[in-house]
Amino acid sequence: MEFTPAKLNTFLFFKLPSAFWSGVRTKVIAENHCVVTVKHRWFNQNPFNSMYFAVQAMAAELTTGALVMKKIKESGKNISMLVLNNKGSFTKKATGRITFTCTDGHLITEAIERTIATGEGQTIWMKSVGVDEKGDQVSVMEFEWTLRIKK
Repeated sequence: MEFTPAKLNTFLFFKLPSAFWSGVRTKVIAENHCVVTVKHRWFNQNPFNSMYFAVQAMAAELTTGALVMKKIKESGKNISMLVLNNKGSFTKKATGRITFTCTDGHLITEAIERTIATGEGQTIWMKSVGVDEKGDQVSVMEFEWTLRIKK
């Protein structure tokens, strides 16, 4: 799969439909960063009239996971990927359009090279920051990815 926003959004429809129907959409996928947006609406709200935390987590995880998938494809190797841990902090009610950005793509290349060279699994922490339309931070999510070459 070529990594374009449209292809990733089609991927969501078929492989992660809960994210797709919640409104999660990829806007930018580049060498070392990814941008995903999601708009607060009735379908993805919590009882407090803001975006449900799990919807924010889906959008944030996509910013990191799309970069991992892109780098694995570019490596030409058969490498598995899995989230081991995640943590999040919420600093403001998420209303309106929330934009999540991850700029940690540079971490993946090194981890892929290490797993290819050693055959051992590698882990990396990647961060995604969510901001509202005013530019105020609403949440920060971190995901620990494990990468392992398949034998």
